[in-house]
Amino acid sequence: IPHPISFAEEHKCLNSELWHACAGPLVSLPAVGSRVVYFPQGHSEQVAASTNKEIESQIPNYPNLPPQLICQLHNVTMHADAETDEVYAQMTLQPLNPQELKDPYLPAELGTANKQPTNYFCKTLTASDTSTHGGFSVPRRAAEKVFPPLDFTMQPPAQELFAKDLHGNEWKFRHIFRGQPKRHLLTTGWSVFVSAKRLVAGDSVLFIWNDNNQLLLGIRRATRPQTVMPSSVLSSDSMHIGLLAAAAHAASTNSRFTIFYNPRASPCEFVIPLAKYVKAVYHTRISVGMRFRMLFETEESSVRRYMGTITGISDLDAVRWPNSHWRSVKVGWDESTAGERQPRVSLWEIEPLTTFPMYPTPFPLRLKRPWPTGLPSLHGMMDSWW
Repeated sequence: IPHPISFAEEHKCLNSELWHACAGPLVSLPAVGSRVVYFPQGHSEQVAASTNKEIESQIPNYPNLPPQLICQLHNVTMHADAETDEVYAQMTLQPLNPQELKDPYLPAELGTANKQPTNYFCKTLTASDTSTHGGFSVPRRAAEKVFPPLDFTMQPPAQELFAKDLHGNEWKFRHIFRGQPKRHLLTTGWSVFVSAKRLVAGDSVLFIWNDNNQLLLGIRRATRPQTVMPSSVLSSDSMHIGLLAAAAHAASTNSRFTIFYNPRASPCEFVIPLAKYVKAVYHTRISVGMRFRMLFETEESSVRRYMGTITGISDLDAVRWPNSHWRSVKVGWDESTAGERQPRVSLWEIEPLTTFPMYPTPFPLRLKRPWPTGLPSLHGMMDSWW
């Protein structure tokens, strides 16, 4: 839950490469000007995850708010919380009107090119990394790849490193190669950084060497249970009602509305490129028993595919969100990879191991003609999808 944004913060341009690295290797924001699909159901899940409180039954339904809302993405700005360094994005969306939905649609891409850095390393902090007496132990390959080379004619080899964080603050560290066996360490300046950022074992730190020969520094906090909410923060119910009411008003008036997306707190992306949605929903056939694979972020910013089997297809919440594609696929994960993986996923998150056209649809990926008449909105096409 972001703190209020000051004028200076709002107009400060954050480093996109560092923002994406802190957000995670699977995060890619949609392109400004593109068409996207907004899922209020997914937005509610982010609030539930952030406040550690599920949506209550007494929160009103909004019948004119479809489970998926096709919008134009007018603006995206990247932010980092001034106190916690938690990254989040602010997006301005506008639902398409019936005429715009009938216009010819040529999707440009399935998402912008990933802005993830290439020359970086991420390390989960150990207890010794966060102690006030020690330093930060840097894996040898990571130090050689990301840090400027040490002069090994010096004894011991050492240098001063200057790294900028998301807020533009510069941190100074002494990088030294010493010990038995010899290893790379950040010493002087490291404990100051740990204290200032309130880092604990389990949090992660990442360093990037960018194309401008600058060293950038970011953090990712380990998930911690939120026991006490700040008094300035609205109640969970108020937040659920606020986001649903804002989206419902925008849907009925085709007006702009603003949402916040927190990639580390949100279980799934709830604003996705329209082309990605269409490809998954109307150009991919799935069935119970089908095998699939799905990308997951693993330790220290790596990515790995996990395998599973589709066990069912149904609404996640048939009462509040009927005919929604949000996490409509029930899955069973291979036993060795089960862990804490979600029992439900969305179509666009998975890669079925067998794909062929689903069924004739009035919405091919590249329309050569206007929308068929009588098709006021995309969500009407989903009434009988299963």
